[in-house]
Amino acid sequence: MAHSASTATHISVSVPDASLRRSGVKICNLSFQDKSWVPSLSLDLRANKILSRKQCRVACMSVQQAGKRKVAVTPLELEDSKETPINLYRPKEPYTATIVSVERIVGPKAPGETCHIVIDHGGNVPYWEGQSYGIIPPGENPKKPGAPHNVRLYSIASTRYGDSFDGKTASLCVRRAVYYDPETGKEDSSKNGVCSNYLCNSKPGDKIQLTGPSGKVMLLPEDDPNATHIMIATGTGVAPFRAYLRRMFMESVPKRFGGLAWLFLGVANADSLLYDDEFSNYIREYPNQFRYDKALSREHKNKKGGKMYVQDKIEEYSDEVFKLLDGGAHIYFCGLKGMMPGIQETLKRVAEQRGEDWDEKLKQLKKNKQWHVEVY
Repeated sequence: MAHSASTATHISVSVPDASLRRSGVKICNLSFQDKSWVPSLSLDLRANKILSRKQCRVACMSVQQAGKRKVAVTPLELEDSKETPINLYRPKEPYTATIVSVERIVGPKAPGETCHIVIDHGGNVPYWEGQSYGIIPPGENPKKPGAPHNVRLYSIASTRYGDSFDGKTASLCVRRAVYYDPETGKEDSSKNGVCSNYLCNSKPGDKIQLTGPSGKVMLLPEDDPNATHIMIATGTGVAPFRAYLRRMFMESVPKRFGGLAWLFLGVANADSLLYDDEFSNYIREYPNQFRYDKALSREHKNKKGGKMYVQDKIEEYSDEVFKLLDGGAHIYFCGLKGMMPGIQETLKRVAEQRGEDWDEKLKQLKKNKQWHVEVY
């Protein structure tokens, strides 16, 4: 998710079973598009031979199994830090990280392209769920000749252990920013987003300049393991919520989650859904702990017959949402800043219908640290 949009995504995943590690199995590739969620494996035996998918079914733990057993993560020392890691690397002295993979994660009918980008930071730029990395694209800042580009911030879409569960990678969810001339309808590459296109065009092995991590407003509070977390996202704003949910439901971490997680995701159409297979798997494995509601603006209609936006979906469940908030639930918003006025108007209207003062309620939610917003 940048603060400045279905094909398969393949993620490197460390195999937690010690016996497999001894046998030479190092990584498995997980495809979100593969409904069976059965990964394939590769061997690091100098010859770099590839195991067949049939062999993989025997050797590699599937994510469906992981939903019950959960995936082992290392190093667990990442749980020990009392201080939030902040600005370990700054723009004047960034960290040189390496691109592991870049995969398109939307279907052919999605407006625009969104990529899942895995970055190897070698364990040197640790972060917590809900934080952002800064990326400095190569080249000269057009507004400051001779100076580098400004830092662009992207919410991290993986837990502190990364998609490989070893604490050495981080993932970004990046929509390619493309500008089309309103008169001709043609793309004007000179006005395209500099950093988003740089990231989406990058290749495995490419070096990138990294800053951060930054941000505290979206940190996942874990003092109460049985808390309720209501997450509202539009588009790539789902990035930090993917991290939360992997920590809650996929990883075997000391802080076991026993509460309720509820995700509202707004995108244009079904082809635009991000990490949908991953979220759908949590529904199957944890039906009493996870709820997942989608607002597809180009496919769904709201109660008035208009386009269904995320605020319309929230309104459908407003009684439950308000009751949960009254009970201490945390609510998070992440996505384009244009999402907030409509959401605020909806919540205000619902509050008034309930005989409540929304401004006063919002003030109390902020005071209680239940209200978390990161828009761009």
